[in-house]
Amino acid sequence: MELKIFLLARIPRLFAILCTGVGMSVAGLIMQQLCMNKFVSPSTGATIQSAQFGILLSLVFIPTIGLWGRVLLAFAMSVLGTWIFVWFVQRIQFKNTVLVPLIGIMFGNVLGGITNFIAYKYEVTQQLSTYFVGSFALIIKGNYELVWLAVPLVVIAFIFANYFNIVGMGKDFSQNLGVNYKLVLFLGLTIAAMITASVVTVVGQISYIGLIIPNIVAMFKGDKIKGTLVDTALLGALFVLICDMIARSVIMPYELPIELIVGIIGSVMFIAMLIYKLNHGKKAIRIRLGKAKEGSCCD
Repeated sequence: MELKIFLLARIPRLFAILCTGVGMSVAGLIMQQLCMNKFVSPSTGATIQSAQFGILLSLVFIPTIGLWGRVLLAFAMSVLGTWIFVWFVQRIQFKNTVLVPLIGIMFGNVLGGITNFIAYKYEVTQQLSTYFVGSFALIIKGNYELVWLAVPLVVIAFIFANYFNIVGMGKDFSQNLGVNYKLVLFLGLTIAAMITASVVTVVGQISYIGLIIPNIVAMFKGDKIKGTLVDTALLGALFVLICDMIARSVIMPYELPIELIVGIIGSVMFIAMLIYKLNHGKKAIRIRLGKAKEGSCCD
């Protein structure tokens, strides 16, 4: 009996945790590189909310579509939502580090509001609730395998990492090097959106992994995606594993949703990163102004 539980529940849960950590952290790394902003991620780029909206549409309007139909609709809506966010951001002439993720958060809140309204109207809130709060409690063999999709997608991301680096330098720079800017941008965002949709469909919403993990790795390894992708994936898996252990230990024998633990830790770290970026930016401006004054005095 114990061996059966181990094979049917414990091993699948471990694999789901690892794939979630690897996938969501790499998805955040790709989005940050392509959008040239360290605060963009599936949770601040409306990707998660778009996938949830796709799941809602399948539950309400195509209830007989089945699991794979629901997955495909979640994929399509997550890609579409991410592209709308990027399209809108690219058309803002004056944008800074903080403004871009705020736009994504507002867009995600709008999508979330629409999703909740439709869910209440058609009385599917209970069915949809499992996709709003990330948890590994219901993971068993036979209902988690979709999250394995994150593995080949991460491999593809590693293969095209150099192209993502080039596109992250800007459209003009990419074209000068002969790289198809729109094609690579589409590929990268599609990979990130599909990883997110596969995780949301199986586990539910888990925020902040794709936001904080790439930033932590970048502090020590730099911004080159090929040099940080493996470290980001490993740290993401370790982070989710630790959060899951905390979620299972706080109120034993009961289990907290992992979204709650990740949300608390991620929120604190996100605020800390915002403060650090703002203070670092002000310090850099003061240094440049000081050098400019020294230069004018010497002249």
